[in-house]
Amino acid sequence: MSAALPTSSREWHLVARPHGWPKAEDFALREVPVTAPAEGRILVRNLHFSVDPYMRGRMNDVKSYTPPFKLDHPMEGGAVGEVVASGAEGFAVGDHVLHGLGWREYADVPADNAVKVDASLAPLSAYLGVLGMTGLTAYAGLFEVASFKEGDAVFVSGAAGAVGSQVGQLARIKGASRVIGSAGSAEKVKLLVEEYGFDAAFNYKDGPVAEQLRKAAPDGIDVYFDNVGGEHLEAAISSFNVHGRATICGMIAQYNATEPTPGPRNLALVIGKRLRLQGMLVADHTDLQGQFVQDVAGWLASGELKYRETVVEGIGHGFDAFLGLLRGENTGKMIVSLG
Repeated sequence: MSAALPTSSREWHLVARPHGWPKAEDFALREVPVTAPAEGRILVRNLHFSVDPYMRGRMNDVKSYTPPFKLDHPMEGGAVGEVVASGAEGFAVGDHVLHGLGWREYADVPADNAVKVDASLAPLSAYLGVLGMTGLTAYAGLFEVASFKEGDAVFVSGAAGAVGSQVGQLARIKGASRVIGSAGSAEKVKLLVEEYGFDAAFNYKDGPVAEQLRKAAPDGIDVYFDNVGGEHLEAAISSFNVHGRATICGMIAQYNATEPTPGPRNLALVIGKRLRLQGMLVADHTDLQGQFVQDVAGWLASGELKYRETVVEGIGHGFDAFLGLLRGENTGKMIVSLG
């Protein structure tokens, strides 16, 4: 056990289920007492926590692949921090760990749900992004779900986000014939081409996605990595070559919709083109974790793979960071840093 422990911790609670866009009054930052961890548990001072698009779905009271957040309870999500007290064998004060109890300053974590991480391999925040769940999503979604092969032309929506930017770079590293990305600002488009090495990119706000994609991929596409849904998915179906594959990872365009959103109007093309559209959840691909970390750490070290983070400082700005993410204000992984 450690010496003096903090007496209290602040944490974000969901107090009402958002209808449409989340509002500040749907959330509350509350102070709770901190106690020493029981046997088999560790007390972690969170240094960084993650805000991710999937969390919007967990705010709804609907049956899904992951249970909804409970009202008047702290929300959850990826976090990395330092052990300040340990009741568990194998974890010592000062160890750095990755766990799932974010949105709070101090977390009382079952030791079975924590993984030690090495701060000498990469900055700790990288374990929430490029070397974390978002990174594994990109890796598994491209290589396993979309069955990427050398020479494929790849289109990525939400391409300046944490997952999309990594998908495009992995495709480039592994020999894609062409990598195309869409994003929501001129700055992000420039970043995709100049820093991440995409062959082409466009701002989806500049005109119909289908037209812009046809220009960017005159010979069609073989793989589409979908983070957006809606108009982007329809455009990809139009541009697909025969035997194209889509990884349906996210549909951020409709997460805050209050009315049903129209599906692609050209689904009949799936038949003649023999397309495969497959949904993915990163939890199904944990068997790839070892290979993923080995590959990605190597590409980071060699400089072939680059990443960005948008860091919001302070627990008090947790809700602002989440809303900014939903509005596309982030470039790369959105992190709340508790310093």
